[in-house]
Amino acid sequence: MAANAVETAVRTGRLTRALIYAALLVFAVYYLLPLFVMMVNSFKELDEIRGGNMLALPELVTVAPWIKAWNQAQIGVQPTGLAPYFLNSIKMVVPAVIISTLLGALNGYVLTKWRFRGDTLVFALMLFACFIPFQIVLIPMARVLGFLGIAGTTWGLVLVHVVYGLGFTTLFFRNYYAAFPTELVKAAQIDGANFLRIFYRILLPSSGPIIVVTVIWQFTNVWNDFLFGASFSDFDSQPMTVALNNLVSSSTGVKEYNVHFAGAILAAIPTLLVYIVAGRYFVRGLMAGAVKG
Repeated sequence: MAANAVETAVRTGRLTRALIYAALLVFAVYYLLPLFVMMVNSFKELDEIRGGNMLALPELVTVAPWIKAWNQAQIGVQPTGLAPYFLNSIKMVVPAVIISTLLGALNGYVLTKWRFRGDTLVFALMLFACFIPFQIVLIPMARVLGFLGIAGTTWGLVLVHVVYGLGFTTLFFRNYYAAFPTELVKAAQIDGANFLRIFYRILLPSSGPIIVVTVIWQFTNVWNDFLFGASFSDFDSQPMTVALNNLVSSSTGVKEYNVHFAGAILAAIPTLLVYIVAGRYFVRGLMAGAVKG
């Protein structure tokens, strides 16, 4: 009798596990289907795409759409290919991520280990900044960039993304540092360590998980941003997202869907690589921040 009960429980567990895996597989296929369609059709000739059945594998594999999307000829005053704008995005993303991450770490350090009168209000205001819609800051930010003389430049875009991302980076580091032993900071102060020495020697070396979370978060947001890039950039400082829109808009008459698919994948490759390489660390960092916060 007991053996039959154990066998029934084992069979029920296997069936439940199989149903869970089947459901996860269905969801994975559902979410990956658009990427599959883009990838498959980016290697097809345009006539083959017009023939229908966009889920079918290409009859004749070609990389011409990829080459054209990356290095399309110049039309009018600016090139429509993505190659000239890839470097613009790199020059925008790298400093914006580094500066916003460093400032967020310093803010989290101050708001948790160097408490001052009104620190809770300051943190609340910075947290409120996370919920401000992009559209509200367009005109004020344009006035500020014009006043500083960096409107239409890459450094102007860097400033925009640093300011807008500072609320999120401060939130991440503040929650992470909240459970960090304050006794270590006080002991370092007794030993004569100053503000920056405590930060660089004690807190920063232990901040690996939350740094990964912040870098991935900021990299994804800055790289994928379109509104700020379209609003505050010039012809020689436009990022990849704006260039992708120009690539699609430059098709007059016949829509080159294979080129558009290839361009969209090229624009998404950096963020995909970041998540593939550091995705597991992103999850670990989020869990660490949740437990510590």
